[in-house]
Amino acid sequence: MFGIMPAMANPLHVLCLAPKAPDLVTSGFGPFVIQDCNSLDEVATQMKLQPCDALWLDLTAVGGAERLAQWPGLSAALVDTTVVVVAPEPTWALCQRLLQLGVRDVVSAREAAGDGCGRLLRLAIERHRADVATRRAYGIDLATGLPNATQLLEHMSHLLALREREPAAMALILIQIEGAQPLAQSLGMEAGNVLRRKIAVRLRASLRASDVVAALGEGVYAVLLAWMDTADDGRHVLAKLLAAISQPQQVAGQTVPLRARGAVALYPTQGRDAQTLLRSAAAELGDDAMGRLMWRDNAANEAM
Repeated sequence: MFGIMPAMANPLHVLCLAPKAPDLVTSGFGPFVIQDCNSLDEVATQMKLQPCDALWLDLTAVGGAERLAQWPGLSAALVDTTVVVVAPEPTWALCQRLLQLGVRDVVSAREAAGDGCGRLLRLAIERHRADVATRRAYGIDLATGLPNATQLLEHMSHLLALREREPAAMALILIQIEGAQPLAQSLGMEAGNVLRRKIAVRLRASLRASDVVAALGEGVYAVLLAWMDTADDGRHVLAKLLAAISQPQQVAGQTVPLRARGAVALYPTQGRDAQTLLRSAAAELGDDAMGRLMWRDNAANEAM
């Protein structure tokens, strides 16, 4: 009696910058597809062209740990993929330095040349995937499906680190919805959640794919404009969003009139880190209760 052959797993795409690529063709922990690169610039270019599962970076080809730390593409790489570094003789101090940068694993040259490198690479990829899944599970506002304050701060921190290397104007917009809470009290929590989701859809439809919308609490939304042509763009976008939100919504058979107000914090003039930008926007909005809600929700999520 013949068994059913399992379907072949999707190949794991690995960008490799090393004097010699690891032999992963026959590894039982794949299949792997190895793409050789000649420089960190080429690695960054290939990452933009197509997604990859891992970077296999040999320090001898990179130019050392400090060269890796100064690489402009490192921030994006650490978010988007699994970074594994090969060191000729990794000391504990070197391993600490690389792990502090965000590298997933450090492999010795002997291990990289051995039969077990496929296992090491696959385990590093799966650990990265598990960490991403965990962050997403704790980083989503369940009522709207949007990122919550914790996820927003993490995303902002990575993007701001990139902006330090590749300067560009950014803006953080905070929007306070008025009228959502009375609906939840009169029609029930689910009706309130339906309204929040409708507002989230309306916000998302008014923005570019590169912009981020987050829910920071009941009736409080944040919009991160990842790049702008001019500093005035933030105010123009805010006016557009307020006009869209102010249109009445139909919820539970009722027409719900909405009012909204907002504030804008500009990078880098009003802050160079995530917390400062949030505080600047909250101060402009002038709602201390909203500010306390944001920091409380963020602290609670970080304690999980």
